[in-house]
Amino acid sequence: MPILQVSMQVGKPAAYRKAILDSLYQSLRDVLHVPEGDKFMTITEHEPENFCFGSAFDVRRTSDLLYISITLFDTRTTDHKARLFRRMVVLLSESPGVRPEDVFINIYEAPKENWSVGNGEMHFGSGKAAHG
Repeated sequence: MPILQVSMQVGKPAAYRKAILDSLYQSLRDVLHVPEGDKFMTITEHEPENFCFGSAFDVRRTSDLLYISITLFDTRTTDHKARLFRRMVVLLSESPGVRPEDVFINIYEAPKENWSVGNGEMHFGSGKAAHG
């Protein structure tokens, strides 16, 4: 049940943005085994003056930088997360052609009882099985 948010600069065509979402979704499917249809993702575009980045950690980023924030259940291992990072970079480099240096990912983890996916119900706190 990941929620994925991408921030990027304005100016890329719709097909490019769709390819980003498709590659990220496939990464979630490949590594975290999220079920078909478990696709909750957004892209937010920013004007250049509202989108800052630097070369910290010895990474040369460009204006094609993607900030990718993922919120998911707090059930994933460090290995899962490392594999997800690598898979996202591979698929984004294939389509739509994002440089690995321009992929900045962070994960926020939340306990299952902190999620309501509709109707104001606590869907996962009652012991119901779900993918996260």
